[in-house]
Amino acid sequence: MKFSHYLEKITGIGTYPMVSLLLFVVFFTAVTIIVFKTSKDTITHLENLPLEN
Repeated sequence: MKFSHYLEKITGIGTYPMVSLLLFVVFFTAVTIIVFKTSKDTITHLENLPLEN
């Protein structure tokens, strides 16, 4: 038996790809918003962290 044969027997299997796509889009959108809302001072501080003792 192939693996796809087992997947066909699971009820509601079609919702998992949609849920995973929705989670990816929400996560990507949230990260993009956070990146664009971050102030320039915070970015400068984070850039210099490896150089500080």
